[in-house]
Amino acid sequence: MRVLAVDPGLTRCGVGVVDGVPGRRLTLVEVGVIRTPAGDPAPKRLVTVEDEMLAWFDRHRPEAVAIERVFADSNVSTVMGTAQVTGIVMIIAERRGLPVALHTPTEVKAAVSGNGRADKAQVTAMVTHLLGLAAPPKPADAADALALAICHIWRGGTQSRLADAAAAHAAARPPATRRTGGRASAGTTAARAIRPPTAGATYR
Repeated sequence: MRVLAVDPGLTRCGVGVVDGVPGRRLTLVEVGVIRTPAGDPAPKRLVTVEDEMLAWFDRHRPEAVAIERVFADSNVSTVMGTAQVTGIVMIIAERRGLPVALHTPTEVKAAVSGNGRADKAQVTAMVTHLLGLAAPPKPADAADALALAICHIWRGGTQSRLADAAAAHAAARPPATRRTGGRASAGTTAARAIRPPTAGATYR
C-alpha cells in the first residue's frame, strides 16, 4: 500500500509518501515540506499549497491518504490555516476516489513509538529507524508526515484485514429466510426441531 500523508499547515506543510504493509519493512518514497510566505495573502498561499499538492499526487499516485487531525488551540489563525489546507487535501483525494483517514497526534505517537506522549525527538528517532534512514528527516514537519504514513499503514492495514475477515465470515453464513405469512424462517424452524420439548411449552 502506498500512503501519502500530510501534516497540514499553511506556512509549512509536511508531506511524506511511504510504501509498505503491516509486518514488513517500510520504504520511504519521498518526503518534503510545502512552504508559503507568511506575508502573502491567504488565497494566494492556498493556491500554492494546492498546486504543490497536486504535483505530489500526480507524481506518486497514492492508494490512500492520511492527514493529521486538526485540534483547536489558542492560535486561531494557525488553526484556520491548518483546517484550510486539510480541506484542500481532502478535495484532491475525493476527486481521485482515494480513501482519506484522519489520525490524532496521540494515535500517531502511540503507533510509531508505543507511547502516546512521546516527544518529537523520540518520534523522529523511531521514524528514522523504521524506515532505515541514514539521517533523521528534517524539519519536524517532514518527520511528522512520515510518522503519520507509518501509523496509517500499520493501523489501516490491520483494520482492513479485520473488515475482510468479517465480510468473509458473513458471506459464509447461510442466508436467513424471511418470515412470510406468519411462518417462521427455515433457520428458526431448524433450531426448534432439535430443541427437546418441555412440559407446557408453547411455540408460536
